[in-house]
Amino acid sequence: MPLALLALAVGAFGIGTTEFVMMGLLPDVADDLHISIPSAGHLVSAYALGVVIGAPLLAAVTARMSRRTVLMALMALFVVGNALSAFAPGNGSLLAARFLSGLPHGAFFGVGAVVATSMVPPQRKARSVSLMFLGLTVANVAGVPAATLMGQHFGWRATFLAVSAIGLAAIASLALLIPRDRGHAASSTGLRGELAALTSLPVWLALGTTVAGFSALFAAYSYVTPMLTDTAGFAQTDVTLLLALFGVGATAGNLLGGRLADRSLRGTLFGGLAALAVVLVLFPLLMRAEWGASLAVTLLGMAAFVTGSPLQLMVMEKAAAAPSLASSANQAAFNLANAGGAWIGGLTLAAGFGTTSPALAGAALAVLGLGVASVAHAVDRRRAAPAPGRVITAHLPEESGALHR
Repeated sequence: MPLALLALAVGAFGIGTTEFVMMGLLPDVADDLHISIPSAGHLVSAYALGVVIGAPLLAAVTARMSRRTVLMALMALFVVGNALSAFAPGNGSLLAARFLSGLPHGAFFGVGAVVATSMVPPQRKARSVSLMFLGLTVANVAGVPAATLMGQHFGWRATFLAVSAIGLAAIASLALLIPRDRGHAASSTGLRGELAALTSLPVWLALGTTVAGFSALFAAYSYVTPMLTDTAGFAQTDVTLLLALFGVGATAGNLLGGRLADRSLRGTLFGGLAALAVVLVLFPLLMRAEWGASLAVTLLGMAAFVTGSPLQLMVMEKAAAAPSLASSANQAAFNLANAGGAWIGGLTLAAGFGTTSPALAGAALAVLGLGVASVAHAVDRRRAAPAPGRVITAHLPEESGALHR
């Protein structure tokens, strides 16, 4: 695999760290800024809102630029956002800085996925995407715990300065390792042409699969701490280590999904969603014992992230005329899944169905994801089939172009 993928992974590591570290720093931030924990929680939402807005917008307006230049510019915006977070004088300015930090997130992964796949043979595309995402999953294992500890010992502002330094390292890595390129003629139709590539039914079904499938993960993961403490009986101090197990599972699942998807993209996607549904159904049983809970958290990360690379690659193939924009839109879909899954899981708790009920809601969402993926597969087969009375070659150019560009 090209060494340039390391530069993308470094950027992904920084982004993953800053996205999730706020959860561990909420009490420190709330105490320092003299606000409540729920008010501090809006800092998480501000970042997610930045991702959803910035992902398709920045990818569209930079479509004709050199992708190497775009990646470096996005990381520069990331550095500025985190530096402003470190020096924010109050809650309002910190909210704005977190929103700014989230803007480049989706576009970086979207453009990065296109760059990663362009540097490898077709049979290794999914694996190249998984190696870029490796930085994100490793951030959950090492980056977030280390950054949280730094914030607790040296103040939360030091954490965001450290993340800014990671961003600078990523810029240097991108400058040294990513090959120089020029603007792309495929994007010469401008913003309207880029957006038009997202209007087809297969693209929307692919994005819908992402939303449903990862909503299943976040419906359960958003409430995994009370499951571990109230149901499995772990002490609060054990939760950080257990969440690291989730990161280990996610890392293994990400790498496995990349390898499997290069052999069968659809098969890996269907298998991953089915495995996720099974794991979530078993959650209430596994949470009755500490060993079972540890296994459940690890398997949750593995089953969910097996589908990450296939989903990213599928969206890119369905919108071959605007792969960067489609890939970035998929990152927005991941964050919509984060918010939607957490909301649905919370509804089950509010209804009094028990601490592990969000996992069962997640299982239902995973089944929904399977359903959407099945519809997408049926639509693809129907579009590929020759119309009655016509030769089969009349339907091949559009489909093969989407698969082999």
